[in-house]
Amino acid sequence: MNLKIRLSVMNFLEFAVWGAYLTCMGIYLGNIGMSAHIGTFFAMQGIVSIFMPAIMGIIADRLIPAQRLLGYCHLLAGLFMFAAAWYGNEAGTNANFGILFTFYSLSVAFYMPTLALSNSVAYFSLSQAGLDTVKDFPPIRVFGTVGFICTMWFVDIMGYKSNQTQFIVSGILSIVLFLYTFTLPNCGIKKNQEKTSIADAFGLKAFSLFKQKKMAIFFIFSMMLGVSLQITNGFATPFIESFKNIHEYAGTFGVKYPVILYSISQFSETLCILMIPFFMKKFGIKNVMLIAMFAWVLRFGLLGTGNPGSGVWMFIASMIIYGVAFDFFNISGSLFVDKATDPSLRSSAQGLFMLMTNGIGATVGAFAAQAVVTNHTAANGITDWQSCWFTFAGYAMVVGISFALMFRPKAPMAED
Repeated sequence: MNLKIRLSVMNFLEFAVWGAYLTCMGIYLGNIGMSAHIGTFFAMQGIVSIFMPAIMGIIADRLIPAQRLLGYCHLLAGLFMFAAAWYGNEAGTNANFGILFTFYSLSVAFYMPTLALSNSVAYFSLSQAGLDTVKDFPPIRVFGTVGFICTMWFVDIMGYKSNQTQFIVSGILSIVLFLYTFTLPNCGIKKNQEKTSIADAFGLKAFSLFKQKKMAIFFIFSMMLGVSLQITNGFATPFIESFKNIHEYAGTFGVKYPVILYSISQFSETLCILMIPFFMKKFGIKNVMLIAMFAWVLRFGLLGTGNPGSGVWMFIASMIIYGVAFDFFNISGSLFVDKATDPSLRSSAQGLFMLMTNGIGATVGAFAAQAVVTNHTAANGITDWQSCWFTFAGYAMVVGISFALMFRPKAPMAED
């Protein structure tokens, strides 16, 4: 099978696993009385990303080939997701937070590192085949978004968005990907016969990148922008579904199928990924990332001003803008790390990038978003969502302006 097709299938499955529950888990948690814990569940994805991707990146660099480690992680993630689904089914609305959260946390602890590992597998395989990662990776990554959309639609149409069955769908796909990794190219490991320091042995050398001003600023702002990533994942669909309590909007398509409406964001991702090579070569890394940062301002602001009725166009515009906000930073940032680091550090550096965005940033963002939502929720359970979204938009504006003033790479990506 053609290498690009094989890597495309890998990406399809990688993100299909995540799409089964990421955007609708908040609805399920609300239905079983855990609305106050939505932020905690999403924060756990960030917490495990603080250390797990870096650890797995180190292992992939030195001990176990990346494609094999990718499979092992998915096997464990799938099994723990099955456990979460089993407990959710048994306990129903009487589910204990501690038990459900433990099974879920163990699953995401092994899933989150696979986001970086799958990138490493793709970059290594393309490079070994003599292909250009900047040109050839984005079309492959598109299939990840397609996979994400497919499972989003599937769980919404089947009615799984409101119950634990979404976890079963995710678990099945994880096991399928585990089996599929045995067909992927062998990535190999770095064998260094020279005596190495303890820091080198544990892969901590990747943190030396902070000594470079350009890289330090890049990673710090990766963390700051990462704050925005989990906000809409955790709260957008519960927000849209909350309009069901307003008679004027109760029968609208968005309220009935909030996950499908939200999936417009992923369709936008697909198009934006294909635009990345052009924008990277035309404008350079800084301008591409700036576009992403200010797109987050519009993303949040439009959610705050729209509604599922006459204002649904604002929701749709927000979903379309998400593709720019997410991909122009995450994908371009990943490519930047790949080009700016030594080959012996790339898996560790990708893990570090994931740590700053989906780790520290997402953790802070999830807890902060929960605090903002809780602060704007009255005793009767009604939330002032508009104030919440405008608060998030204000934060994104400050980050974007600060980045524009401070990040000054010596050369644009186009010249690398």
